[in-house]
Amino acid sequence: MSSTVTSEETARTAEFTVEGMTCASCVARVEKVLKRVPGVESVAVNLATEKATVHADASVSDDQLVAAIVKAGYEAARIVPEAPVPAVAAQTWDRELASVVASGVLTLPLLMPMFGVQISPWLQFALASIVQFGFGARFYVGGYRAVRAFAGNMDLLVALGTSAAWGSSVYQLLAHGGSMHLYFEASAVVITLVRFGKWLEMRAKRQTTDAIRALNALRPATARIRDSADPSREREIALADVRVGDIAVVRPGERVPVDGIVREGRSHIDESLITGESLPVAKEPGVRVTGGSVNREGLIAVETTAIGAETTLARIIRLVESAQAEKAPIQRLVDRVSAVFVPAILGIALVTLIGWLLHGAAGETALLNAVAVLVIACPCALGLATPTAIMAGTGVAARQGILIKDAQALEQAHAVSIVAFDKTGTLTSGRAAVVAFEVASGFDRLDALALAAAVQRSSDHPLAKAVVEAAEEARAARLDVSAARAIAGRGVEAIVGGKRVAIGSARWLAELGFTPPDALSKSASELESQGNTISWLIDHDSGVIALLAFGDTIKPTARAAIERLAAMGVKSALVTGDNAGSAHAVAQALDIAPEFVFAQTLPDDKARVVADLKRHGIVAMAGDGINDAPALAAADIGIAFASGTDVAMEAAGITLMRGDPSLVADAIDISRRTYRKIRQNLFWAFVYNLVGIPLAAFGLLDPMFAGAAMAFSSVSVVTNALLLRGWRGQAAETRTGNPITRPA
Repeated sequence: MSSTVTSEETARTAEFTVEGMTCASCVARVEKVLKRVPGVESVAVNLATEKATVHADASVSDDQLVAAIVKAGYEAARIVPEAPVPAVAAQTWDRELASVVASGVLTLPLLMPMFGVQISPWLQFALASIVQFGFGARFYVGGYRAVRAFAGNMDLLVALGTSAAWGSSVYQLLAHGGSMHLYFEASAVVITLVRFGKWLEMRAKRQTTDAIRALNALRPATARIRDSADPSREREIALADVRVGDIAVVRPGERVPVDGIVREGRSHIDESLITGESLPVAKEPGVRVTGGSVNREGLIAVETTAIGAETTLARIIRLVESAQAEKAPIQRLVDRVSAVFVPAILGIALVTLIGWLLHGAAGETALLNAVAVLVIACPCALGLATPTAIMAGTGVAARQGILIKDAQALEQAHAVSIVAFDKTGTLTSGRAAVVAFEVASGFDRLDALALAAAVQRSSDHPLAKAVVEAAEEARAARLDVSAARAIAGRGVEAIVGGKRVAIGSARWLAELGFTPPDALSKSASELESQGNTISWLIDHDSGVIALLAFGDTIKPTARAAIERLAAMGVKSALVTGDNAGSAHAVAQALDIAPEFVFAQTLPDDKARVVADLKRHGIVAMAGDGINDAPALAAADIGIAFASGTDVAMEAAGITLMRGDPSLVADAIDISRRTYRKIRQNLFWAFVYNLVGIPLAAFGLLDPMFAGAAMAFSSVSVVTNALLLRGWRGQAAETRTGNPITRPA
């Protein structure tokens, strides 16, 4: 395996697999030895993913870092860039389960004396020795590595505890024969239960990486490329051999192999695993498609625009991996505890042994109580509490179209108290639409709309397209038109049904000598004050027919998003470069308080507004444009829409794969749930040790039950984190409604 390395002249980032870690103490030790390597700036080691992420000077070689990890007693290997995430091999699972079963079979006879069935002491010795030094060998190996590195870990605690129980029993057997009670069952049961717990833990941890494996599985191995010399021929090549500009042919039912633009054909594409959009999206020539999505119907030809690490899917995978590898700020408390945990437990066990002996207890009793302390005090749960919750939370968020860049963003987002929204492209569609169409007295509305569409049908102007779309949405009749021509700076006119009809500005209206009715003039003033553009539909014979107002339509889910945030106790603000009239109109429609509306703000002004909003608490900024980048960076949490610009996405801690504002509330919700799981896990991990260790020290906990409790603690922490996988966002599917405001 080889390193994921992002190199610059002075620094780089490298990732390594680290095998052999068993608990939080192991994590602390690996981080400690790596930080000692000259040139290393920072290190983050993740117990759940068994990865180490190192930020270091370019002068630090991978071999130096691997050597440091190996010297600490672990196995390390560099991670290959963009290699598929390896699943735990089936044979490894089978081998581990077989070992647990075999150990259990050999341990069962040792429990028979507890039920009044006596077996030979020497048979007990034989069975217990096989379990102790055969199936328990891994604990000795791990414990030896820890001692060699002048540290401690879970393996050392288990090895010392079970060896003490086994050694005490051997002493009793040799000194007294079979006349004294033996404790072979204690050592064997502890080893069996701990190995069973680690097997369950391995299974559960694997599920936390399901999101990464699912994303990697979206990459097809090959692509069908049209021959540039002979377009009638197609050849299937490895995806790695595809180049920008190649035309990929995608048949129905196949995955789109590359990011690109549709050049031929029409289809519906299923992008659910990439954007979280549950319904297939219509695609036609000129529209972008994303590699990894599924072509549901017609054959399409896609011109490749991005390959390899530059594809959307590759970037998504990098973001999710980055979030899962990072260490959350709350983990620092765990690190401080882990640094002294094992030495402290060894000290408590020694005090327990001496204390019981001083109080006149038999040596066997004192030893068993000390063994119980060693066995129950496993720091595994502490090490798994935070990373498993983060992995589960970021994984399920990615499936819903929410990409969380790092653990810090995930942790901070739970405390957001105000979200500052950009307007254009975030709360609104970002394109012109007919927001009002009012007709003069005596004219039919649908007939007038059909007339307006006929005049504009031959134009490519955005406002002309908006009129045509509005007419088609309203199912207005399609009229024949001739002699259409544009009048620079004024509008468009054409002959429709023998009539000379025009659509143009108020200036042109005045030049032609027409005066609109008072009712329409009043409406025009109100609509203009809201930031809309006004045009007039004129019949040169009949005069003014209708008023058209063009504006940016509010997204269908925007109001629900603001309402949901309010229900979550989160305020909303509107920060836009548009005029005050347009800003306040949108704010009023979405029920955003006037004091939280900031209009005509330049990019730097947006950043200052966001900084000022921090007096209300943790601020998140949601936007999609280049002009939003300073504000996204200035906010505590930047939330960018992937439908916007790359600059905005780079500046944000959270990226939303759909242009649905409801995803903002979902992002905060999954953050809150994940943070809650982290706190629950840490609480139970700490409480478990705070309660269990005194019980064991005072002789109230048998070593066998201590072993079972230790195994259960790790499994319960991981299982609790996995409950996040059932989370489903409440973001509504975006629907395109009629953009025309119907008059009352």
